[in-house]
Amino acid sequence: MSTKQLYNAALRRAIVQDVRVTKQLPRPISAFTCLRNRSIHTYRPAAFRAGQRRPFTASARRRLATADDTFNPADIERESDQVDVCIVGGGPAGLSAAIRLKQLANEAGNEDFRVLLLEKAGELGDHIVSGNVIEPSALRELLPDWNDESNPNRFEHITPATKDKMRFLTSKYSLPIPTPPQMNNHGNYIISLNQFTKWLGERAEEIGVEIYPGFAASEVLYNADGSVKGVATNDLGISRSGKPKDSFERGMEFHARVTLLAEGCHGSLTKQVIKKFDLRRDSQPQTYGLGIKEVWEIDPAKFQKGLVVHSMGYPLPTDTYGGGWMYHFGDNMVSIGLVVGLDYPNPWLAPYGEFQKMKQHPMYKEYLEGGKCISYGARTLNEGGFQSIPKCAFPGGALIGDTAGFLNVPKIKGTHTAMRSGMLAAEAAYTALDGAKDDDSSVFLYDYEDKLRESSIWTELKEVRNMRPSFHNPLGLWGGIMYSGLEAYVFKGKVPWTIKHSGTDHGATKLASECKKIEYPKPDGKISFDILTSVSRTGTNHEEDQPCHLVVEDWDKHAAMEWPKYKGVENRFCPAGVYEYVEDETKDIGVRFQINSQNCVHCKTCDIKVPDQDITWTTPQGGEGPKYVMT
Repeated sequence: MSTKQLYNAALRRAIVQDVRVTKQLPRPISAFTCLRNRSIHTYRPAAFRAGQRRPFTASARRRLATADDTFNPADIERESDQVDVCIVGGGPAGLSAAIRLKQLANEAGNEDFRVLLLEKAGELGDHIVSGNVIEPSALRELLPDWNDESNPNRFEHITPATKDKMRFLTSKYSLPIPTPPQMNNHGNYIISLNQFTKWLGERAEEIGVEIYPGFAASEVLYNADGSVKGVATNDLGISRSGKPKDSFERGMEFHARVTLLAEGCHGSLTKQVIKKFDLRRDSQPQTYGLGIKEVWEIDPAKFQKGLVVHSMGYPLPTDTYGGGWMYHFGDNMVSIGLVVGLDYPNPWLAPYGEFQKMKQHPMYKEYLEGGKCISYGARTLNEGGFQSIPKCAFPGGALIGDTAGFLNVPKIKGTHTAMRSGMLAAEAAYTALDGAKDDDSSVFLYDYEDKLRESSIWTELKEVRNMRPSFHNPLGLWGGIMYSGLEAYVFKGKVPWTIKHSGTDHGATKLASECKKIEYPKPDGKISFDILTSVSRTGTNHEEDQPCHLVVEDWDKHAAMEWPKYKGVENRFCPAGVYEYVEDETKDIGVRFQINSQNCVHCKTCDIKVPDQDITWTTPQGGEGPKYVMT
């Protein structure tokens, strides 16, 4: 398929996304949020916004079937396009890989080398949420003039980290403790990863990367020999009952010699590939955390530009791994958040509730009082570290970034490792394609696995490999702190042993009857907020009349399995109010399970934490989900 045909298909898909009838969240939301959710109401010619294609057309859609027809969408052949490299995911890893590929191709005079990047969000950055204090080492390698004052396209939204504080919190007090060397932020910068991703996307388009936001890759395609052939995007315009609507648009196939998966933590296609090629055969199970974040504008008199604060202890119980942060950046802006390890045992614990409690602690409340919360977001992150890294290369492609699990947990950083992994995969892919004589043969990126093991990614993750799993010991938090101190200051990863993770996160969940019930205080509406108020700050939007992307095969069976044992754990682990148990006397257990999928912020917690593993997160229609700001 020609580039012109592909672009015309993109035009059709864009108009379908823009004119959807949406359902508002189950509470009043601000006019600003409404405008942000539906920022374009008229049809107009193709335009570039923030370096991205946002095309529209007024051409009429064809009617395909009525509700009574037996039309099968699979009967329509999907349009396809052939590229050299297809990248799924427009975060730091995917964009770094794309930029590096085009740099190599352009340096070799191969300007026709096609690199195509698919992003499920409506615009790059819309689904990105992170702390974030970035270590700029990989960024300097990729774009040496990224913050050079002589560069008119430099990234300007940076705040140099000036001071580190580490605190242990009790319910009332804040106790200073030594800052581990891994958390020294000298030379690092506080940023909004959301803003940074948009900027990186502009640099990618400048160099010739083809970026298609609003295209949700939902299926891995395979060649006859079993190697990955590319990906397909999901169909648009399917009703909740599974029948095509007037707005139906068949998905598209993107075929590539190399497919790089950069989906972020717990990617849906990554799960499929890991299972098919048994990529975890030599690694331990992945373990995860849930990060919940708000961005505040605070009183200028309280603002300390460049301040980086981390805390541990309160409000989390001693059997739960996690900690809080507060970063002062920009002009009177504060990033505040809490990470909760998803291997927590008590099903009564609610990470969202713990975060609201944390903000009421005197150390944090002092800064937030008199301020205004302007944004909210949540996302899972990989915490397994070195021993949970799977095989990253597979026939026809590779895993890059957080989808492979390169987060350095003690350092609380993963952007630099994600970017570097993307660059390494790009170099391996270009070398493999440049040396391949047969255009039809499958490609295996042997060099990528070798490059990873020789890189700083491997070195730094191996050094801290025992810190996170050390918290699974009879002494809990205290034992973990003591051992991690020894690792940080004495052992430095040179010990001959590697501590194993205790198991899976869902398997760590105890029965509700075995645990103390946790009652959370009512939000005050000033420092702490109810969950739907927070969701309204995400800009989240899904068309209601589509198949539920949170797949539970049998809702009644799920309720019968989960409710008696865990008493609504889904409602508590979800940071967006997606899951509910509603009183229903017609049910044997007295409650009915309900999914409010339109609230979903794509954090993936449900897919990870649900004890019986019967919730599968899949991609909704392209362009849907949160529209984060400053996260």
